[in-house]
Amino acid sequence: MLKRLMTPLAVAAALNGMQPAAADAATIVNAVATANVNLRAGPSTAYPVVTVVPAGGSVVNHGCNASYSWCDVTFASYRGWMSAHYMQVFYQGSTVVLTPAVAAAASVAVVTFSRAYWDSYYHAYPWYGRWSYYAPPPPAYAPPPPGRVTSHSVYGGCNGESCTVNRSTTGIYGGSTAQTRTCADGTCSSTRNTTGAYGGTATRTRSCTNVGDPGCTTTRTGPAGGTRTRHVERY
Repeated sequence: MLKRLMTPLAVAAALNGMQPAAADAATIVNAVATANVNLRAGPSTAYPVVTVVPAGGSVVNHGCNASYSWCDVTFASYRGWMSAHYMQVFYQGSTVVLTPAVAAAASVAVVTFSRAYWDSYYHAYPWYGRWSYYAPPPPAYAPPPPGRVTSHSVYGGCNGESCTVNRSTTGIYGGSTAQTRTCADGTCSSTRNTTGAYGGTATRTRSCTNVGDPGCTTTRTGPAGGTRTRHVERY
């Protein structure tokens, strides 16, 4: 099996000299797809598909995000992000599952995704002009100013291709708010529940998708039970 995979590896190795200077500055590692997997335009299933990497396909790994769950790779003439769940890297003469320990030993770099990356590789694609829709969410909110808040927490993680972030804050007068956001398979949804100091509650739910009928739907429910829903379509 390893001998069969090493044949296309020569093609991936030849691509090393074809990358932009910024990529050459980082360590690149050869890898192989363990199954047919979508190569996406960003580190999430919410991003559009660039192409499909077949099982056994050789790729050049330019680095991964901080959690080593998605990696920036070159496959043939394509550049994009591939789920590390479907990748093995060549290390010490064999293919091994990419873990944080293996990544450190194999010198797999930690890289970030940005608008500059999008602009560099996706001008020719029909969805290039929709960066504002696909742009990654802003960093986790900074803790609120001291004196008004008694507790604040942010935590999250990914399981396969699904990622979830939870935030919660409690105020000095007893009010609290909690929000959960989950992204998977091209859809992101969030629910925020707020309880006031005197027990009143309000809820906001929002769901955005680029699958089927792209768009976002937001529903707000007030303390008295009234609701309002707004839907925005994406083209």
